[in-house]
Amino acid sequence: MTLKEFQAAAESLPYTQKMPTLFVGHGSPMNAVEDNAYARAWKVLGGELPTPSAILAISAHWLTEGTFVHTAKKPKTIHDFWGFPKALYDITYPCPGAPQFARELIALTKKAAVSEDADWGVDHGTWIVLHRMYPNADIPVFQMSINISRPASFHYELGRALAPLRERGVLIMGSGNIVHNLGRIAWDEGAKPFDWALEFDATAKELLTKGDHNALLSFENLGHAASLAIPTPDHYWPLLYTIGLQGKNEALSFPVEGIAHGSVSMRALQIGE
Repeated sequence: MTLKEFQAAAESLPYTQKMPTLFVGHGSPMNAVEDNAYARAWKVLGGELPTPSAILAISAHWLTEGTFVHTAKKPKTIHDFWGFPKALYDITYPCPGAPQFARELIALTKKAAVSEDADWGVDHGTWIVLHRMYPNADIPVFQMSINISRPASFHYELGRALAPLRERGVLIMGSGNIVHNLGRIAWDEGAKPFDWALEFDATAKELLTKGDHNALLSFENLGHAASLAIPTPDHYWPLLYTIGLQGKNEALSFPVEGIAHGSVSMRALQIGE
């Protein structure tokens, strides 16, 4: 589908409410089975948002050379973790795919050379959140991968290019963690957050509130707390897609906050209403 064909198709459809866009701190896979504050907040969030036509997930757990979008009609549930209870592996998320929207995404992002993929599915960065937000798994879901060879500015600009999908009723959700240091994690459920984790989470909140996207893109320059919070950028990159989608003066809120296991920020960001 060409961009011209996409625009013509969009104009032929009835008006669809512009969807908000999200970044969700997904944390441990156990959030899919535990009754905790984060899981309950995701459930509330799913009930408050307008019903999406489809969901585009950009997860920290699909990292590739190049950028791909999943086009299968029936995406598989990927259990991409090890050593967890059987109850977690028993969960499936049998959502339909969204191949039409996936191909529209390719038309919108020609400069990024996004390619089709039929092998991936929905990984745990996507389904542990959607399992709580939309437990019926009746909304079409498709994922776009994160190109590990490109800089922060690439991910931000690619997010900007996805904006027309919001007008089609697509909920675009980045899934990662603003603070994500597994090397310092404390598995004790009641572990006290590290000072540096609290510091960088607060810094990120302040910059997001101010709309200082340049500072967020240059996170390496944000000091020692940032270097501990983001030892690798994989879980931070999904945030850049979300803020790339923010329109001028568009409302911003934080439906979920908190630090889990000492070193993982569970902060969620909603842009739009």
